[in-house]
Amino acid sequence: MTKFTDLNLNPKVLKAIEEAGYENPTPIQAGAIPPALEGRDVLGIAQTGTGKTASFTLPMITLLARGRARARMPRSLVLCPTRELAAQVAENFDTYAKHVKLTKALLIGGVSFKEQDALIDKGVDVLIATPGRLLDHFERGKLLLTGVQIMVVDEADRMLDMGFIPDIERIFSLTPFTRQTLFFSATMAPEIERITNTFLSGPARIEVARQATASETIEQAVVQFKASRRDREGSEKRKVLRALIDAEGDKLTNGIIFCNRKTDVDICAKSLKKYGYDAAAIHGDLDQSQRTKTLDAFREGSLRILVASDVAARGLDVPSVSHVFNFDVPGHAEDYVHRIGRTGRAGREGKAITICIPRDDKALAAVEGLIQKEIPRLENPVKPEPKKEKPARPAKSEKADADTRESRKDEGRERRRDEKPAQKQERSSGRGGKHGKRDDKAVVGMGDHLPSFIALSFAERRAS
Repeated sequence: MTKFTDLNLNPKVLKAIEEAGYENPTPIQAGAIPPALEGRDVLGIAQTGTGKTASFTLPMITLLARGRARARMPRSLVLCPTRELAAQVAENFDTYAKHVKLTKALLIGGVSFKEQDALIDKGVDVLIATPGRLLDHFERGKLLLTGVQIMVVDEADRMLDMGFIPDIERIFSLTPFTRQTLFFSATMAPEIERITNTFLSGPARIEVARQATASETIEQAVVQFKASRRDREGSEKRKVLRALIDAEGDKLTNGIIFCNRKTDVDICAKSLKKYGYDAAAIHGDLDQSQRTKTLDAFREGSLRILVASDVAARGLDVPSVSHVFNFDVPGHAEDYVHRIGRTGRAGREGKAITICIPRDDKALAAVEGLIQKEIPRLENPVKPEPKKEKPARPAKSEKADADTRESRKDEGRERRRDEKPAQKQERSSGRGGKHGKRDDKAVVGMGDHLPSFIALSFAERRAS
């Protein structure tokens, strides 16, 4: 088995790896580090959780150990799709470069431009950034990319999903043609393939088999739920979620709830807090300081439930998570494995429960096809309310109906018998007409305006 000592890394980097408690590299690390140290471009195809952050930070630190950065001209650039993932890369850099004198700057949204400008002005060896904030600094004239020697693109498939590909292409055009590029993606969509063919030169391709199975220590379950009415689906689904949380009791020490949409993340977190649950959300509209505070609280154990989307949860590394709840079945089957992999780590036991509505049946079938097993069904903890039936009208006998009809006829005959002659005449005279309606208005003739030919007799009209 390959060891880190076999990879020709800087001795100070190896010391940091040993202190971090690592001995053997993962498959993506063993495949990517040697060609990266040779200065070749690298195309790594691997999912999050396979150790690919170290596969580019370790050779990058070794290659940059000699040299010095100049003001506003970083020597290397790492692009990440989200703030959380960028922050995680920065933490990894601090861990592995603590014995090497290299500087870094983290450029992400939600943080003051002034603080970031001060770091860039001093000169940094490693610049870790999200595409939007990086271009903001460039357009303000605070940053030059002509000194970039190594460029890393992490989670390229997520960049595609978030619409960052045009920004990535522009950043590539701003860096030197002679740069070394390390490019990582979980999948190779046609657009990603086009970019790699355009901007990478003879890359070493390292592909790690896609993780298609979940850990055996994770207990999986699905609750199939159908709302009583379409407009009540959201509220009733949240009620099912609360019941599932309650059913776990003290076994749920902490948990992550995944939603497919950012709006549902916010609504779900607010609903849980309303009902007294210790929950908080992370999404793109929050200030970065608030997002960092929320994630730190969850890592430290002071926050019990975290509600997140797949993108916002990128870079979240919590060793011990007891439960994962899929409020929505993920649209991509691979994301299911990634989500539930947040629990049951390092041999620990974990539980993953998914709520499936009828329109998610196809997505659930795709998940079961990927993991090659049927996920056990769990009974819905919320029992449907019985429908309220209208009280039945008491049945009447045929004799009672006949008596009622005869009684009504007698009342009508008596009412007509008691009427005065004038009333009878008025009632009978009001009948008739096209619609059988009364017309109390007097008939008005033509009066003085009677045409003269009408006044003539029939004989006179013939004679004339």
